[in-house]
Amino acid sequence: ATKGLELPAAKRMSQVLAEELPGELHPGICVLSGPNLAKEIAEGKAASTVIAGADPKAAQMAQDALMSGTFRVYSSTDVLGVELAGALKNIVALGAGIGDGMNAGENAKSAFITRGLAEMTRLGIAAGADPLTFAGLAGLGDVIATCSSRLSRNRYVGEELAKGRTWPEIRESMENVAEGVNATQAALVMAKELGVEMPIAEMESRVLFDGLSPQKAMAELMSRPARSEW
Repeated sequence: ATKGLELPAAKRMSQVLAEELPGELHPGICVLSGPNLAKEIAEGKAASTVIAGADPKAAQMAQDALMSGTFRVYSSTDVLGVELAGALKNIVALGAGIGDGMNAGENAKSAFITRGLAEMTRLGIAAGADPLTFAGLAGLGDVIATCSSRLSRNRYVGEELAKGRTWPEIRESMENVAEGVNATQAALVMAKELGVEMPIAEMESRVLFDGLSPQKAMAELMSRPARSEW
């Protein structure tokens, strides 16, 4: 179970595993993602997830092994989509945290999450993923959890950025990894290769690494040229 991308090549964990494991083990590689805040799962609270494997039998075996009265598991064969959704949603969570830290309001947050999900889906489709995956647990489900929960590290980073702290300052004070930072860079690597426009990821990268203020970033996103929704 992982929700990150390895830099500098934006590799998914299944790709990293395939490089390290012997070929006969590759069909058994499965990935798990969804709205699975670790603290809540450790407390035995109900949750659902999706596990994907290129081999449906492997995915079903993992599904059967993990199902319980408090953990409902769905299966999928869209390994690419599940991994990308799990990683890219961290970008949306980070941005939602910035909005919360700025007290931007619920209208702005809802709009940001919706456009962020569209951006995730656009990149996923270009990479070859099933668009339905981004409307499921690994996509929309995880976006909702991480954009609204106080347990979300990525949302926390966004809130701290909105308070005027820099990413190096925030990173120094954190014990855990905030995957959204690397995901922002990795998404832009993929977007450039695939010719996909990702204005939210681009703006967050400028806030994280180029000193752009969150207020200026929001103003730039809001002043982009008018266009149709889809």
